[in-house]
Amino acid sequence: MPPTPAPSVHGSDACLSALRDRLPAAAVLAGDEIPARNLQDTSYIRPVRPLAVVRPDTPGDIAAAVGICAAHRVAMVPQGGLTGLAGGGHPIAGAVMISLERFSGIEELDADAATMTVRAGTPLEVIQRAADDAGFFVALDLGARGSCQIGGNLSTNAGGNRVIRYGMAREMVLGLEYVLADGTLVTGLNKMMKNNTGYDLKQLVMGSEGTLGIITRAVLRLHPKPGCTHAALCGVDSYDGVVKLLAAARRGLGPMLSAFEVMWPDYWHEATVSVKGVRAPITGPHAFYVLVEMQGLDETIDGARFMSWIEAAFEDGIISDATVSQSMGDVAAFWRTRDAAGEFGTVLGPHCAFDIGLPLRAMDDFATTCRARLLAEVPNALSVYYGHVGDGNIHIVALSRGADIQPTDAISGIVYDTVRQFHGTVSAEHGIGLLKKKYLGYTRTPEELDLMRRLKRALDPLHLLNPGKVIDIAETAT
Repeated sequence: MPPTPAPSVHGSDACLSALRDRLPAAAVLAGDEIPARNLQDTSYIRPVRPLAVVRPDTPGDIAAAVGICAAHRVAMVPQGGLTGLAGGGHPIAGAVMISLERFSGIEELDADAATMTVRAGTPLEVIQRAADDAGFFVALDLGARGSCQIGGNLSTNAGGNRVIRYGMAREMVLGLEYVLADGTLVTGLNKMMKNNTGYDLKQLVMGSEGTLGIITRAVLRLHPKPGCTHAALCGVDSYDGVVKLLAAARRGLGPMLSAFEVMWPDYWHEATVSVKGVRAPITGPHAFYVLVEMQGLDETIDGARFMSWIEAAFEDGIISDATVSQSMGDVAAFWRTRDAAGEFGTVLGPHCAFDIGLPLRAMDDFATTCRARLLAEVPNALSVYYGHVGDGNIHIVALSRGADIQPTDAISGIVYDTVRQFHGTVSAEHGIGLLKKKYLGYTRTPEELDLMRRLKRALDPLHLLNPGKVIDIAETAT
């Protein structure tokens, strides 16, 4: 079945008129009323002006907007905080953007059940602060916390900094409400950890990047606030030492290990030299810089355990140098070296950002091979490598220095071909969107791709929800 053709001008006009009749005036923006921020996300794809931006502020209005668009066969693109790097929230000409920015807020925090019910447009940082004020902890955390919205986090199944302990975003969701392609509102705001009643439908929508449904509300599982947090920035002399340090952290810290971030020297230089306001807490040079974080229950007991673990790592020769936090200010300063990647767009300019997964032992060999290929095949290439590593995830920033237009296709082809060579995944946590769609077959089998198309056809037969993103239903498995 081919994708649905673009609606006629008459159909678009009728759809826009119906949206204005049904929704408040402030909820429908068209033409020059559309804010510049809604014309693109952070993927460096050129801006596109859509038919309209619709900003409903109730689940009923979201469902009504989707139903109107479906009736007029007008495509829809859900938009959250627009911090995505794969183009999943990028506009489509002639489509209606369904923005969740006005549907924001925390509806309930149930301290007894340790759950929080939130609206999809709520920024992640707002959720984190509300949980903290109530004595709880939200496991999901990423550099765009102040801008990204929880609906977008869940629609891409975001990972973030603490996957090694808490898992991906879908692990924190107990219940979900979402709108299907025909405007049906499905409310499943379950608050129970055990609810084995048929298919777990929410798992289809989470991670689908708005191609199977638009998330409106979610019930999040909360964790107790850590009694103490300790971190160390370690200098390690070899990648084998990094692997040994991770094994020692898992063995010595157990479930208290909350983050294990590895930074290659090329990244470390850009983060601590090029990014203003980021200091290097540890002197170098080192082959690798590793940020280890532990979240414990008792400062006296667990703080001492962390120090004993660091001392043992020194004695065993796994680390050659380390700086250990003495306060939460130190922990934050350590994390600034890792969060500095969020400033690379300013200090390095337009670039290609990659989010890949690899077997643990292959990561440094991959980085060496990928770096060499980029230097050989892309003029004035710069690439830097960093990532969570403990959960199998590396991030790459790559560019051609001084280029007026970045050779995105050439860089992407090299990176993803090398990923395939090392049996990795083209996306660990950022999603597929537009930019990775043609490489999806590097990671998924033809049978898996065919099943994805079957699901898309079943839930969105007219191909109206975020069409052209992730997978095209007209494609045939190859």
